[in-house]
Amino acid sequence: MTSIYDDAGRNVACTVIEAGPCAITQVKRPETDGYYAIQLGFLDAKEKNTTKALKGHFAKAGATPKRKIVEFRDAELDKGLGDIVTAADVFEEGDLVDVVGTSKGKGFQGVVKRHGFGGVGDATHGQHNRLRAPGSIGAASYPAKVIKGMRMAGQTGNKRVKTQNLTILKIFPEKNLILVKGAVPGHKGAFVIIEK
Repeated sequence: MTSIYDDAGRNVACTVIEAGPCAITQVKRPETDGYYAIQLGFLDAKEKNTTKALKGHFAKAGATPKRKIVEFRDAELDKGLGDIVTAADVFEEGDLVDVVGTSKGKGFQGVVKRHGFGGVGDATHGQHNRLRAPGSIGAASYPAKVIKGMRMAGQTGNKRVKTQNLTILKIFPEKNLILVKGAVPGHKGAFVIIEK
């Protein structure tokens, strides 16, 4: 993340995302595939790291092998198979976008960090080792089980997350960079999907 100053002089936190160039690797149509979609490939991959099936797929589109392939349903572009899509072709400053990515993995965490439980604090009455414990997790002989969905300790993060309604503050068309207001899911260098 970084920050820039807006027209009013406020410091606005933003994230820099490289959004292209992307090659159109497949165009799906209702008469052949049952729905309309555009498949984009991003970031060149080495030939030795690409399977034969994908090599043939990229060769059909006239594109070099790509590391990431994403399909956008019902997307409308005035370009065909093998054409290059840049950030300036799709986005404009002020657009609202949704960013989808895999959140940072935080490993096995307790209920205070995972769900925001308050813990006991400085309470008395024998709570010498129960400060961050989850408390009761079920009833008595009925239902005689832990109810599904009970908030407990466990794996935190490393899930697909969509952050919605982020504003595009600035576009650098020569480098295919866009500045999005706020934070997006994932670590530095992670792949994200930007939906308009």
